[in-house]
Amino acid sequence: MSAANEDELRDTLDKTALEIAQMYSNPRSWQSWMVYLLGRMEAQATQNPAYMDSFKEMLASLQDELRNRLKTGGW
Repeated sequence: MSAANEDELRDTLDKTALEIAQMYSNPRSWQSWMVYLLGRMEAQATQNPAYMDSFKEMLASLQDELRNRLKTGGW
């Protein structure tokens, strides 16, 4: 993926995050959207069964990042 494509994707995600935050002011309600996004990403990963293990590894890494975020207060 090119840097331009990555920038475009970041912009799209930034806009999406802003839209979710504007529609649902309470961050607790964002969980359903996070679960939805992960579900869609899993659907993409399972199109190639070879990536399913990588997806599970990504989830474990994400879990570690979330734990670190809660402990340290930063990403």
